[in-house]
Amino acid sequence: MIVVQWLRRRFVTGFVVTVPLVISLVSLVWVFRAVDGLVGPIYHRRIPFEIPGLGILTTAVLILAVGIVATNVFGKRLLQRAEGYLMLVPVFRTIYSPVKQIVAAFSPDNKYGFKKVALVEDPRRGTVLGFLTKEFSADLGNGLEPMVAVYVPTNHLYLGDLVIVPREAAFYPDLTVEDGVRIILTGGMAMPAVLGAEPRAGRQGPPQV
Repeated sequence: MIVVQWLRRRFVTGFVVTVPLVISLVSLVWVFRAVDGLVGPIYHRRIPFEIPGLGILTTAVLILAVGIVATNVFGKRLLQRAEGYLMLVPVFRTIYSPVKQIVAAFSPDNKYGFKKVALVEDPRRGTVLGFLTKEFSADLGNGLEPMVAVYVPTNHLYLGDLVIVPREAAFYPDLTVEDGVRIILTGGMAMPAVLGAEPRAGRQGPPQV
């Protein structure tokens, strides 16, 4: 029974880690082939010689253009409407939603993504490193109290625990979200020798273990 549970947990972890990576790579290859198939003949007619990497450059420019449009008010509404229509397709919705949530979590412009790196105290593991995802208030019997939700990865980045602590119990080091991801993926080897506090008035010190 223990062996079955171990195998099931490892299989689920491998599945959750592998699927987004495979989908991302397949999607990127598909976009490149689609763009190259459309613009390739045009380039061949206008340019007498072959330029290596022109299809990749065109794909990158196209993705950049979509990003520029997505940050525009009109473009954002247009993309949201198009996305709403596509989300009506069951298969597309099943694949697209999880992948988008994972990718958007690392976007600094996404209000639902990782806000910043945080150190909090977990009752089982001591002080742990995670990512601030939400600041909110909770009534625990003594009126509203400011709280924070911190996502603590346990298997790479796609599986983890949610730790909720009072706002003053969280310590925010001077690390970017990218720094935090690098630290987790390297098992702590990318951790700087000294962690300083993020510059902010009234910042509390690190939680005591």
